[in-house]
Amino acid sequence: MPTPNAPPDALSERFRRDLTVLLGGAPADRLALAVSGGPDSLALLLLAHASFPGHVEAATVDHRLRAESGAEAAFVASVCASLDVRHETLTIDPLPPGNVSANAREARYGALGGWMERRGLDWLLTAHHADDQLETMIMRFNRGSGVAGLAGVRRRQGVILRPLLRWRRGEMHAVVADAGLTPVEDPSNSDDRYDRARLRKALAGADWLDPLAASDAAATLAAADDALIWMADQLAAGLISSCASGVTLDRDRVDLPPELLRRLVLRAMARVDPDFTTRGPELTRFVRSLDAGRPATLAGIAARPAADGWHFAPAPPRRAPV
Repeated sequence: MPTPNAPPDALSERFRRDLTVLLGGAPADRLALAVSGGPDSLALLLLAHASFPGHVEAATVDHRLRAESGAEAAFVASVCASLDVRHETLTIDPLPPGNVSANAREARYGALGGWMERRGLDWLLTAHHADDQLETMIMRFNRGSGVAGLAGVRRRQGVILRPLLRWRRGEMHAVVADAGLTPVEDPSNSDDRYDRARLRKALAGADWLDPLAASDAAATLAAADDALIWMADQLAAGLISSCASGVTLDRDRVDLPPELLRRLVLRAMARVDPDFTTRGPELTRFVRSLDAGRPATLAGIAARPAADGWHFAPAPPRRAPV
């Protein structure tokens, strides 16, 4: 394959600046890229290679969900070879039944994490952009998400960096077209069985919505969520304690706003069972029951109001039917 045309210097400098801000002073020595072969991830590859030559490696996760996936991974490998970027295809085991998108995402990040550890890579860059962020925020708004959900995808999340959240989808596609590449087209992006595909079609004509403004709003909400996390952690140190039967949240020492109380309840439950999972509406009903003086059970954890606060413990096993 001929070497693709490099992005203009102005775009490379813009990408370099955006990533440097996310790194917060850390060196950009060992950058890992998740590249599927679609236009967004190909643009990420081209921009990262032009901005940080010699410091980039790429991987393609082959979920083996479609017959074309092997050829798509081979295409990415050929593009990387033309750029002299080391590439690896990560093939994962068949997904468990259930939510295909969620299970695929979990498997994908697990495979990428193992690859990074093997290769000694420091940071994982993904190609999420401003239009993706707007779609995510609307989907979560429609599901009744709280502050954390409405913050969308984070610009920095552990070792995962998303330097393109201030870039538009059209800009990414132009980078790939100018490079002379024809990207892979994932049919799920236009499949109406998926919420995001239907939303993307609905947003296509909504030019009054500004994805860049939405991306900025998401960053503000993320900062607010970080502040709430910090405050809840400070309160938890003085209000949550272990007892003989489980964990106690001292409910009488402070009059808490509902959002902070909800977060403290989550922390108390996590001490009882670090692996518990719950959804927002279920937790809201759970807290309301306790606040009204009634015992409640959620996700295998039983809670009851008492004189010294709310007590949390593993729920007793259900009796088998006679």
